Amino acid sequence: MIFNKLIGLFSNDLSIDLGTANTLVIAKGRGIIINEPSVVAVKTERFGHQRVLAVGHEAKEMVGKTPGNIKAIRPMKDGVIADFDMTEKMIRKFIEKAHGRSALISPRIIICVPYGLTQVERKAVSDSARSAGAREVYLIEEPMAAAIGAGINIREPQGNLVVDIGGGTTEIGVVSLGGLVLSKSIRIAGDKIDLAISNYVRKKYNLLIGERVAEEIKINIGTAMTLEKELTMTITGRDQVEGLLSSVELTSEDAREAMKEPLKEIAEALRDVLEQMPPDLAGDIVNHGIILTGGGALIRMLDRYLSEIVKIPVYVADEPLLAVAKGTGRALEEIDLLQELFEHE
Repeated sequence: MIFNKLIGLFSNDLSIDLGTANTLVIAKGRGIIINEPSVVAVKTERFGHQRVLAVGHEAKEMVGKTPGNIKAIRPMKDGVIADFDMTEKMIRKFIEKAHGRSALISPRIIICVPYGLTQVERKAVSDSARSAGAREVYLIEEPMAAAIGAGINIREPQGNLVVDIGGGTTEIGVVSLGGLVLSKSIRIAGDKIDLAISNYVRKKYNLLIGERVAEEIKINIGTAMTLEKELTMTITGRDQVEGLLSSVELTSEDAREAMKEPLKEIAEALRDVLEQMPPDLAGDIVNHGIILTGGGALIRMLDRYLSEIVKIPVYVADEPLLAVAKGTGRALEEIDLLQELFEHE
């Protein structure tokens, strides 16, 4: 106990939005201090030992470009830990970066996790943080963090519905009186949309493209509905038939067609939650609308697309990409008051 208090003198509490695509680290009183891709570059040395070369932006630049003995690994897949060892190394590097590599630091950490994680997956997340140097680990579920980050007063007896479309999962949650009344997590989100784009380009144009190009297509010309003024983008890939490099011009209508199925699945999941809604909360949702957060909220006309399907107004939160991280950060600021929100691991 005395040791814990003593080590607390050297600690600086952190919250981590451990995302499939990006990891954000928030320091108490300082806000977001790290916002980098969830990628680790490792080099295999003699006797199979793996040495971490880089994490984050530097590692992502290596994706698809590394020689045989260097691998760029994404340790998170579909919102869960796919590679425990690499996740631990990544968290450790980000904690070191946050605290200037001080070995004395042993922070309390809040980690944001998808709603649908099993107990085994939750334990893997907290064990990774502990192995990386955390003194105490708390877990907060993404829909709750997204609601806090979107500016919702979660303690009020009023229902609010948040849809957070991240890299690995889409989280749909109804928040009221400081708790999740109803929640659903599906493993259809940014990564699956990128994959759908890659498959579409391969089938229609016989062109093989990597995940980075697919993501650029989504960002630059992606849309959920037909645009009045069509956007275009020239992409380069490898021709499946000739085996040579080739370029094609894609349109926003190509992107809409490519993204159609995953977006439809997200809309169906939202409809499922609305159908299970307790009657007393349904009126609140109709009156206040649905709030979109996460990187997927930035897809053109997605708010209108979802609104037309469920017949309820849909709004994009301010800075949707940062909503979960901001919510986790706000929870961190009040960690001693809000511990009932967290699952202590």
